[in-house]
Amino acid sequence: MTIQFFGAARTVTGSKHLLTTASGKQVLLDCGLFQGINTDELNQQFGFDPSLVDYMVLSHAHIDHTGLIPRLVRQGFRGPIYTTAATIDLCEVMLMDSARIQENDLQRVNERRIRRGDPELEALYDETDVKQALDQMQPVDYRTPFVICDEVTGLLTDTGHLLGSAAVSLTIKENGAEKHLFFSGDIGRPDDKILRSPDPFPQADYIICESTYGDRLHEAEPDMKSHLLRIVQETCVEGRGKLIIPAFAVDRTQELIYALDQLSSEGRLPTKFPVYIDSPMAVLATKVMSDHEDDFNPEILAYIKKDGDAFDFPNLHYVTDVNESKAINDSNEPCIIISASGMAEAGRIKHHIKNNITKPNTTILLVGYASPSSLGGALKRGDKEVTIFGERYPVIARVAVMDSFSAHGDYKEMLHFLSCQNAGQVETVFLVHGEYDKQLVWKEHLQEAGFQTVEIPEMRQKVTL
Repeated sequence: MTIQFFGAARTVTGSKHLLTTASGKQVLLDCGLFQGINTDELNQQFGFDPSLVDYMVLSHAHIDHTGLIPRLVRQGFRGPIYTTAATIDLCEVMLMDSARIQENDLQRVNERRIRRGDPELEALYDETDVKQALDQMQPVDYRTPFVICDEVTGLLTDTGHLLGSAAVSLTIKENGAEKHLFFSGDIGRPDDKILRSPDPFPQADYIICESTYGDRLHEAEPDMKSHLLRIVQETCVEGRGKLIIPAFAVDRTQELIYALDQLSSEGRLPTKFPVYIDSPMAVLATKVMSDHEDDFNPEILAYIKKDGDAFDFPNLHYVTDVNESKAINDSNEPCIIISASGMAEAGRIKHHIKNNITKPNTTILLVGYASPSSLGGALKRGDKEVTIFGERYPVIARVAVMDSFSAHGDYKEMLHFLSCQNAGQVETVFLVHGEYDKQLVWKEHLQEAGFQTVEIPEMRQKVTL
């Protein structure tokens, strides 16, 4: 059998890895969108024929893992997509939103291409393709083996990264023997405020492992809520400004709401200004989260039992109407704005940043991973000027970072996740979903932990297992 890497190879987005068995069956692991600057053409071509893919297993609902599934369907994929029930519910929200963003962004992209004399790009997909993709999704329970085909069985285990997120264990029968391939998806953190800690997983012969934070440790955050409260106090109360937080609509937004809900219940949150969740997708995702409390950890379940609702408190406003969103921008009153996307690459958050980035009493708070090529990455890096909607803006607003909200484990947390394995029995670890310089550091950590053969595949590299 072979595995070929068609995305997230020496980069952090576009996750897609194609397994081909000895008999020619094709199993695709994830099908993500490439995100960031100059990725339009990458998303047009897969590098393989979607109509020849037989099955797909999906790790979780983030767009860099799911965002090209509707295009896969548009181009002929008709097989089942195995994933968790919560992931299916989130995909309905996130992929429909993505289809609308594709339509809006394509118009601007093609206007620039026409001015340059380049041919126009076609839409990646539309809502009809999303509906077809959702019809092909089949729910699978955690820790329950399922049959993909005669040669391949699967098992999903919780990674604690996102509601419904799963690592994928595949058992492949070949020439009378079994081989075990493990795909980590994205590895969560053991102390997530809402989700359970990651599960251990069966012994693997080959591991495809993410490496987003393979070179770093998260800063210790003994009191995350107090840190957040301090930024609120400095920005909204003392500075009379806006606190703008780009956040992924699923999990990170709910974790922020939960933290603010706790501060409100404790009487510590100033009540003179509004908190806006300005994202139709985040509003829908919060409902999906509430519908899947069985994926929550015991601490938040105990809080819900006492408080009644972890995602509602006085002066919290869920905003879906575009005119109400524009009114927030027109107002000079202090407020908190939480809006998608987490990398500040699309959606209403870009408008909020554009309208406030030159104001010294504004704070832009970054609470999760942002690709270096994204607007969030440029702000996190400390760039003095950034490009928003094709225009350059000086960064006068304060930029703050809180890594305690990150959904990705750091290298020690990822090593702990992998500690359920006998490293000497793992033939090869393939590193994906990370910048190459970070992957080189992560490779060293893995080798020190006993994983002797660690490879960093290039885009479209094929490996025989």
